Amino acid sequence: MADATCDIGLIGLAVMGQNIVLNMNDHNFKVAVFNRTVSKVDDFLANEAKGTKIVGAHSIQELTSLLKRPRRVMMLIKAGDTVDKMIEQIIPYLEAGDIIIDGGNSHFPDTTRRTKYLAEKGILFVGTGVSGGEEGARLGPSMMPGGNPAAWPHVKDIFQAVCAKVEDGTPCCDWVGEDGAGHFVKMVHNGIEYGDMQLICEAYDLLQRCLGLKPDELAEIFTEWNKGELDSYLIEISSQIFAKKDDDGKPIVDKILDRAGQKGTGKWTVISSLDLGQPVTLIGESVFARSLSALKDERINASKVLEGPAAKDATDDRAAFIEDVRRALYCSKIISYAQGYMLLRAAAKENGWNLNFGGIALMWRGGCIIRSQFLGKIKEAYDKTPELENLLLDSFFSGALNKYQASWRKAVVHAVELGVPTPAFSTALAFFDGFRSARLPANLLQAQRDFFGAHTYERVDKPAGQFFHTNWTGHGGRVVSTTYNA
Repeated sequence: MADATCDIGLIGLAVMGQNIVLNMNDHNFKVAVFNRTVSKVDDFLANEAKGTKIVGAHSIQELTSLLKRPRRVMMLIKAGDTVDKMIEQIIPYLEAGDIIIDGGNSHFPDTTRRTKYLAEKGILFVGTGVSGGEEGARLGPSMMPGGNPAAWPHVKDIFQAVCAKVEDGTPCCDWVGEDGAGHFVKMVHNGIEYGDMQLICEAYDLLQRCLGLKPDELAEIFTEWNKGELDSYLIEISSQIFAKKDDDGKPIVDKILDRAGQKGTGKWTVISSLDLGQPVTLIGESVFARSLSALKDERINASKVLEGPAAKDATDDRAAFIEDVRRALYCSKIISYAQGYMLLRAAAKENGWNLNFGGIALMWRGGCIIRSQFLGKIKEAYDKTPELENLLLDSFFSGALNKYQASWRKAVVHAVELGVPTPAFSTALAFFDGFRSARLPANLLQAQRDFFGAHTYERVDKPAGQFFHTNWTGHGGRVVSTTYNA
């Protein structure tokens, strides 16, 4: 039997798994690897892992026999039933105090269930979000671990060594919370990523449709934007996408079919927001925008039947319009993150998680897809006011919205006048106007509910929590219905 000298075992040698393993090896951790298709292990050792300390295993039993105690087994495999099946295969070769880590994109309720299930067997479980794609996995991802807190001291050194670091060397990885907290934070990260991508797409669409800008011009604009407030990974790669040419010298972006795919994490975020009664409207619109893009054939047919406004120039002042769009993008981004943080706050309350909101922003500062300069401002906001009720109430963010809102409104008005769809820009602005309204028309809505269903209402001239019913027609009875608060 081989000596148990490996620091960690990893199951799953797809591209993310391979890159994380090579990253761990670079940081002087000895890793044992296994893959269900065993030939992949030998192939990996003969090629990408050649000359490293990485050890191959041809069975789970062999893998676990190579590990120091407490044994740490990390899975980077497809989320869902596959994870449960793999856990069942690993359990017989572990003992109390050993640790199983799920680094895939699992749904947070599954992680909560697995943490409890394994705790009953004396095994510690960690569900960690890993963001940054292939490059992040290789050079330093953002990691969001949650699960059984007793596991954290045993995985902390490895996780914080391999993850991305911000300017002062602080790792983009810290303990998030119990049960499914890590995967919940990763889910919200992915939802915000959906929002960021949709907002960038709307800015692109406005500039190309309203000003007729070509990809080369857009590449220059986005490169410039990336030097300021919008400095981020997604703006940076968008500028590179616009500049990339196909073999015939024409921009690749113009040749890509406008039908988006999705893996489900954005949808999970929106469902969770509905469950928790949080108006995460921008991520919702971003998910729906992808669904609408998928109706390509129907849209082509509709474009022949449904008319838009007559074509006209968006503006005489191109530079001013470009700046309006930039500001609209920035303001909408603020709203998206504020909504994401509303969801995190509600989930923490619902599940009893003690989430470090500033720390989460720091975890997202480097390595991950939504990394941006902007996240530093969120960290500062929560450092200044740890119990901050809403990000929009922080002086930096409220100041930016108050300063830029005229441009934001102009961009949305131009879009409406020219028939360019901007669902995320528009819903962000509607949320801003709703959130800053001391009074909304829900008083009429409550009257309607009471009229047809005797659902009752509260009154402005009576203490909160007292409910009233009006006999609106003179024919109704005095029986009232019940309600619930989402």
